[in-house]
Amino acid sequence: MTHYILAIDQGTTSSRAIVFDEKANRIGQSQQEFPQIFPNDGWVEHDPEAIWSSTLAVCQSVLKDTGIAAQEIASVGITNQRETTILWDITTGKPVYNAIVWQDRRTSVYCQSLVDQGWANKVQEKTGLLIDPYFSATKIRWVLENVEGAKQKAQAGQLAFGTVDSYLLWHLTKGQSHKTDATNAARTMAFNIHQQEWDQELIALFGIEDVIFPEVMDCSADFGDIDAQWLGASIPVNGVAGDQQAALVGQACFTPGMVKSTYGTGCFMILNTGEQALKSEHKLLTTVGYRLNGKVTYALEGSIFVAGAAIQWLRDGLKLFSDAKETQNLAQKALNDDSVYLVPAFTGLGAPYWDPDARGAMIGLTRDTSVEDIVSAGLRSVCYQTRDLVDAMAQDGANFRFLRVDGGMVVNDIMVQFLSDLLDVTVERPCVTETTALGVAFLAGMKVGIYQSLEEISHLWEADKTFQPEMDKAAGDTLYKGWQKAVNRVRTKT
Repeated sequence: MTHYILAIDQGTTSSRAIVFDEKANRIGQSQQEFPQIFPNDGWVEHDPEAIWSSTLAVCQSVLKDTGIAAQEIASVGITNQRETTILWDITTGKPVYNAIVWQDRRTSVYCQSLVDQGWANKVQEKTGLLIDPYFSATKIRWVLENVEGAKQKAQAGQLAFGTVDSYLLWHLTKGQSHKTDATNAARTMAFNIHQQEWDQELIALFGIEDVIFPEVMDCSADFGDIDAQWLGASIPVNGVAGDQQAALVGQACFTPGMVKSTYGTGCFMILNTGEQALKSEHKLLTTVGYRLNGKVTYALEGSIFVAGAAIQWLRDGLKLFSDAKETQNLAQKALNDDSVYLVPAFTGLGAPYWDPDARGAMIGLTRDTSVEDIVSAGLRSVCYQTRDLVDAMAQDGANFRFLRVDGGMVVNDIMVQFLSDLLDVTVERPCVTETTALGVAFLAGMKVGIYQSLEEISHLWEADKTFQPEMDKAAGDTLYKGWQKAVNRVRTKT
């Protein structure tokens, strides 16, 4: 009998469900976009009900489209946009406010006050994170302080907090399971990554001790059973991981020193550091790569807030093209792209700048700048930001010659080739570029015995195409210096 695994991939702009067989072949996929909400400058929200309804819809759709019955699904994995924060009433399951998205910068003043009070070192030592609006804890505090009735519900023991995985799990199990995994917990700024437990000192500091936190599990564990009402049969959820850590697993980066970079709404580069939690001196994050059988594998991460979102803006905001697939052809026709720089700091700058108040700019425009040049600049902006991360990792002592890439953007050969040129490294693109979903499918499959080991999983990884540097290194360095000048024009912090 074929064992199928259902991977739920709840992302920033869409919800997706993918069915894999035990050989990691994609059998079917369903995807549904949902609205982005921008109430104020630097604020980003989602309707939690839209997250839930779109997730349920794609799960039902992929089973219907493939003709696979729920009884044939051996296990389910959930991977999700990280840090996005939801608080809901445990009696009704209803959220008390919109989901505050990871990109949201509304708590920047409060975060700066914590830095000014001298909390930065302690927070980094405990959580591996820098104090920033990116993470969940200050978002929880904002809801309690600003949403009418939220604090009272929390004090009455009625308000649950969760990242998106927890919220979906709660609804899929009809309130029977309030759990998360170590990778999602590690992104809240309230979890001690060394002790592997919620940090009561930090929780008290943020004033969020009254909300109900989820139980933290391994990435491959018993998370609860999906109620039969939703998909037609009860199915166990056995894998949960934040999207970037799931991609680390999907890219089979199981050896210390291996690195992957995922290009979705944002861009996230993660370097496996093994049992050692390296403290970055150059504004990278120390985080949990994955936790299996109680053993933590740590990672060093650089986070870029805007990657694919820049292309989405060029498409939907400026209407320069109607489909992202057109960007490769447009970029090939660019004539002046060496002088045009797009700095997509729409919601601030992430690593290694951590400047929440920076805003976007386009530099180097002339009368003969074309649509093709601007599109190329958008693609290149993602590569330049990746170079920022690589240089920071190098300063922290991490050097590598191979980079595995994934995510929706890497189907564009022009972009990936420029990435290889700019970084001066070999870039490997896998056959399955949706490695986020694949990674959580692997985690779910391990728990039910479909996969016996990480070594077995690593043998399932295959390269689709390998890109070697073709540009003269000095030319790449010159282009990168132009990028650094452009970035310095928008920075508010140095």
